[in-house]
Amino acid sequence: MSKLNLVLFGPPGAGKGTQSAFLIQKYGLVHLSTGDILRAEKDAGTELGLMAQEIMGRGDLVSDDIVISMIRNKIEAHLDAKGFIFDGFPRTKAQAEALDGMLSAKNEPIVVMLALEVPEEELVKRLLGRGAVSGRADDQNESVIRNRIHKYETETAPLKDYYGAQGKFKGINGVGGVEEITARLVAAIG
Repeated sequence: MSKLNLVLFGPPGAGKGTQSAFLIQKYGLVHLSTGDILRAEKDAGTELGLMAQEIMGRGDLVSDDIVISMIRNKIEAHLDAKGFIFDGFPRTKAQAEALDGMLSAKNEPIVVMLALEVPEEELVKRLLGRGAVSGRADDQNESVIRNRIHKYETETAPLKDYYGAQGKFKGINGVGGVEEITARLVAAIG
């Protein structure tokens, strides 16, 4: 049986973490969230974590080589998984090509890229609300939030074309109730 490898895509605040939890449970997938991995490194006070904290604090993206190495390590640690859900990765065409190379070597390609689509003002509202509850500094400053969204749009959104050319891109309306959005994702997976 081939693995169900999914890329869950969307700007900051689109609901990737929330939706990942449902998809992980439904399909038995291993969750690979670069944001979670980087925050764990930061909380542990590792050298990588301190570098990531400085970079993420500006609203910038961590370099491809660091992120790709972390993802490779996580895949190797879960070779018996039913599949992976990549959340926040890949963010660049170079990362997507590296991921395709890693998975193709195991004959386990990405099956579909699901992109949660949410208007910018809704994203800002969600992130400011999350920041008030979570205490995450990067979710409390509107200019940092807008910078993260802008970086997503300029640097990450072109991946829609990359996966679209492979026939794997599916845009999903990310506005509505959690269950309603989950149902849209499950229908798109098929």
